[in-house]
Amino acid sequence: MKNLNLFRIPTDLKLREADAASQPLAAGGKDGGKNGVKEETERLLERIAELQPMLHAQGKHKVLLVLQGMDTSGKDGAIRSLFSKINPVGLRAVAFKAPTDTEAAHDFLWRVHREVPGQGEIVVFNRSHYEDVLITRVLGMVDAKECKRRYAHIRDFERMLAETGTVVIKVFLHISKDEQRARLQARLDDPAKQWKFDPADIAQRKKWSAFHRAYEEAMLATDAGHAPWYVVPADSKPQRNLAIASILLETLEGLKLRWPKPDPALADVSIK
Repeated sequence: MKNLNLFRIPTDLKLREADAASQPLAAGGKDGGKNGVKEETERLLERIAELQPMLHAQGKHKVLLVLQGMDTSGKDGAIRSLFSKINPVGLRAVAFKAPTDTEAAHDFLWRVHREVPGQGEIVVFNRSHYEDVLITRVLGMVDAKECKRRYAHIRDFERMLAETGTVVIKVFLHISKDEQRARLQARLDDPAKQWKFDPADIAQRKKWSAFHRAYEEAMLATDAGHAPWYVVPADSKPQRNLAIASILLETLEGLKLRWPKPDPALADVSIK
């Protein structure tokens, strides 16, 4: 639980700009520094890749990893970097965009519930049900009373998932405003990445403090032992990946995964 505790949110959570660049995990590897961090991350990913087939074969647990964060905080990059070694069987990534007309005609959790992991599966949410208490709150689409009601719905939803075998891990990728500016400018300057730029990102930057307050309130209102929130500094991409890999690995190791017991009836079977 050592590394898990490094990133668990405190009861007096306050998102500070300076914390986005912190590096709570020591650089592993032979040479330390950036290369050492990548080397250590690779080591953790190899161990995750060993455990994931056991999770899938055992079919007892389900794992949901929720990634939230401001634009450019690295949700796409983390998924691309961290799950390239894992067998795609038993792994899904789900990106939540603005709801369709059909989705909007239902309660806000309807489209989320149908995407949660099945037995033996790892599912990664790129954004999630938390958008409905974040951007909706900041843009005035829901008031404080409705937001609190949704917190209660989320708590009940996540408790139900946990009680039916889903391990819930929620990660906020904490990026500073200066780093976001640099990444947005890089998108504009690179023709291969310009398609990712959304003019709405500039408008949302003007509401930076409001978004941070919304995140603080949402995380504090929905943090629980069965559905914990972790804040991962995300100004450094290698450190971000190391932190997420560490959190996921410690969580998987805590499940004490084993291969299913051999079937005695197959002991004398010989294929000819």
